[in-house]
This record gives sequence, structure tokens and C-alpha cells, in this order.
Amino acid sequence: MRKRGSHAGSHVRSHAGSHVRSHAGPHVRSHAGPHVRSHVVAALAGTVALSLLTAGCGGQGSSSASSSSRTVTYWLWDANQLPGYQACAKAFEERNPGVKVEITQLGWENYWTKLTASMIAGTEPDVFTDHITKFAQFVDLDVLAPLDELPATAGIKDSDYQAGLAASWKGQDGHRYGAPKDWDTIAMFYNKKMTDSAGISADTLNSLAWNPQDGGTFEKAIARLTVDSKGRRGDEPGFDKNDVKIYGLATNDAGEADGQTQWSAFTGSAGWKYTDQKAWGRHYNYDQKSFQSTIDWYFGLAEKGYLAPFKNFSQSNGPEVQVGSGSAAIALHGSWMAKTFYGMKGLDAGTALTPVGPSGKRATMMNGLADSLTKRAADKPAAQKWVAYLASDACQTTVGKQGVVFPATEAGTAAAIAAYEKDGIDVTAFTKPVADGTTFPFPITDYAADVAALMKPAMQDVYANGRPVGSLTTTNRQINLILSQGD
Repeated sequence: MRKRGSHAGSHVRSHAGSHVRSHAGPHVRSHAGPHVRSHVVAALAGTVALSLLTAGCGGQGSSSASSSSRTVTYWLWDANQLPGYQACAKAFEERNPGVKVEITQLGWENYWTKLTASMIAGTEPDVFTDHITKFAQFVDLDVLAPLDELPATAGIKDSDYQAGLAASWKGQDGHRYGAPKDWDTIAMFYNKKMTDSAGISADTLNSLAWNPQDGGTFEKAIARLTVDSKGRRGDEPGFDKNDVKIYGLATNDAGEADGQTQWSAFTGSAGWKYTDQKAWGRHYNYDQKSFQSTIDWYFGLAEKGYLAPFKNFSQSNGPEVQVGSGSAAIALHGSWMAKTFYGMKGLDAGTALTPVGPSGKRATMMNGLADSLTKRAADKPAAQKWVAYLASDACQTTVGKQGVVFPATEAGTAAAIAAYEKDGIDVTAFTKPVADGTTFPFPITDYAADVAALMKPAMQDVYANGRPVGSLTTTNRQINLILSQGD
């Protein structure tokens, strides 16, 4: 799950009068998910339910304590995007005299905790940045306004954005609960000095293939890039897998339920699908052979010494740190990390496409964030106008020019590509899969929090302790039992 950078910051005010509140928060990336029902969770997952939220949000007559007339409150978690959205707020205020936008930025973990608490207390923001793993929970709790029923946002069309983004934000009732704001894909970041030393060219990196039997040319490249403390490469005689100095592939935890920046590119290119249908699936497929054989091979790279071991990962030693420090040569990561990798002192970074898999195609997860409007917004006419502006070419082009993310509209994406190019960052590995149609969506189901709560320890057990991948069949059975409660 995408967790973008969040940093400590001071309370500042834009020239047009909009506020930005920035709070300390950890830089991390991924997901605790949505839709928690306490009776099922208590029985199978032990996850804390959000049932209090229903009581706290039951009435719709109260208004957010942090909102005042003609003030729209907006929350986001990515500090790197603050300048772009502050500029959008200024332009919006100029177009809507008398309306002010107050922006609060919180770190990823604090963001969802405080957002949930604010909904219980009745102090939630009018508009907030939403994640695909979260919105089903909020829809179920009836705290989001359906955008297709509001005058300012009813005109939002799927065709206004990159293919597939807008459709993901429609609930099972057919209503739209999020206005697309950006998208991301996964690719390989690599240390050019290390690949050059290993004799691996950029063309070679962009034409790698893998399979679960012998790993294909991808595994050969990873082995070549791995070096032990005596300078012997992973494909050379005498290589000591227990005394590795440079790993060919960085670790980024075990991947929980989606493996977005870990194994999803491999399971996707194997032709595997998370669920029985594209959106709102009722059955997960972690018990399928194509998934389990891929996971067995992927985590098996750690047993060979090519993939950094599970214990090497921490929030302060993520894949970007491993590549930047020279302890790993390649990292699978998201497009939102491009500036981080390319901006690292002493690192000559490059990007390459994910490898082709047994399906004969490469694959990368395409995820996207959106802006959602809460039902109790104090000034709903102003708030819905702000959502509409956030979703417009005008704002998304402004954000794109910052060169931090790819906005959801084509114009916004084009602006971002130009900004990245100006900074010397090659983003072809992220944009080509979109143009080629080799992307697949983030899984959207009910009970995502429960799924993550079950899959996280199960995947970590396979990675860290060598537990047989067949154990995931039992986990899958538990997950599908949870999903069946909604039938």
C-alpha cells in the first residue's frame, strides 16, 4: 500500500490565506485496510473493530468542530505534495472569494488513527485523501457523501482520468465516493554503478524474464549483482550465502495481503488474480498453485542469499535506504519514490521495467488515490466545489508540475512527466505499462483490514521462518470465511 513521505513541519499560511498544518509522522508505506465487523474479527483475526464509529457518526445534524462557515478543511498524508495542493488552494480561493481551504498534513499512521477518531468525535475534515483499502469501510459506515449526487461533482466521468482509476472508487451500490487524484505503478530502481560493475546493461534489465522453476534471466541478474564479503558474486564458485555484503534484491517486508512493492509484479505476470472478480470479489485465491509457487520461488531467493533477509527490513532501513547505502543493488518500488531514489547523495539511480513472467507478459499493479467528501461537511456547497477542483485539469496540472506523483488526468500526467524529465528522472518504467495495458488493479473487497491482519503474519512466517507456502491455504480459507459473512 502506498505510504508516502511525511515529515515534521510548522503551521504555515498560504498567500491566499489557506492554512497548512503539518505534523510529525513516520515515512512508511502500506496498508491496514477497511471494513471491520467485530464479531467476525474477534473470532478469526483479533483485530480491533471500528464499531464505535457507527455510533459516533450516526447523526448527520452536527458539523465538524474544526470547520467554520466558508472554510473547507482538507487532510492529506504526503508532505511532499503539500506545495502542490497549497498552490491549488490558492487558485481555488481566488476563484471562490470568501472561501478558505485549511490543509492538515499528518504522517501515514497518525493520519488514519486521527481520521477515525475525528469521525467518532464529530470533528472530521470536510474532504480528505482516501485510499482504496479504506474507503469500503467508510462507505459501509455511511460517513461519505456520494459524489454523483452532488451538483459540483456529478459531472465527474470515468473517461476524465487514466483508464480504470475512476471506476475503482464506485461502491457496490454504484455510487462514486472518491474523485481520482493520482496513480502509481511499480518498477525496479537500481544502482547504476553496481549494474555496470556486474556487466548488466540497461537494455538487459529492461528485458528480463522470470519463472518459478529456475528464476529465468531475472534470477541470474540478481545472483550476478549479489556479492559476499570476499567479493565473490552469487553466480561464482565459492559464493557464501551466509556472509553477503551486497544483496541483488532489497527487502521491503513480506508484502501483507497485496505485495504491492514486493511480489505483486511476479504473481501478476504469472497470470494470478487476487480474487474471483475484478472488484468487490467474494473469494480470495491465495490457495492457488500459481500464487503459492511464485511466493515459494520469490522468498526462496532469500534462502539463496540473493534477496535480503526479512530481518534486514525496518522502517528506518527500507529498500530505498538499502540501495542508497550500497547494501542492495535493485529494489522493486513505486513511482512515488522516484524523487527519493534519484535524490540520494552518491547514488546514480536508474529505473527498469518489471520482468516478463510465465504468462508471457510483464505486469505491474496500478493503484490510485482519491479525494472523498464527508457527509457532515459544515459547508457542503463549498466542500464539493473543492473536491471538483481537486479533480480538475487545473489543479492536477499544478500538482503534476511538482514532479512528485502522476496526477489522474491525462494533462496532469503529462505535466508530471515533463517535470520528472526536467529533473533528470526517467519514468518510462512507470508510464510504459500504462500505455501498454499491462497493469492490474489493487484488490478491492470488503473486510480488507481482516484480510491484512491474517495475511501479514502468514506471509512473514513464510519469509522469515521458512514455513511451507502450503500453509497459506489455511489462511485463505479463514479469509474466505470472513468474506462469506457478507453474503
